[in-house]
Amino acid sequence: MIALKERYVVDENGNRIGVLLDMTDYARLLGELEELEAIRAYDAAKASSDETVPFEQMFTAEEWGETLTSSSGLKPPFRA
Repeated sequence: MIALKERYVVDENGNRIGVLLDMTDYARLLGELEELEAIRAYDAAKASSDETVPFEQMFTAEEWGETLTSSSGLKPPFRA
């Protein structure tokens, strides 16, 4: 569990209506949420009865290389 330093926004009756978080806490919380979403997507994919296709069959070496170099500037991991 993430330890947060939250502060609350309250209405005129003292009811909590909002939360203020430090930017570092907010960024950490978003990171944890992204990780949880990835885990849920993985679990859903494993549980589905869809046909699986090996990664090597999804892209040709040229397509994979183009994807990597255009999006990140990295060199492809293999050559055709």
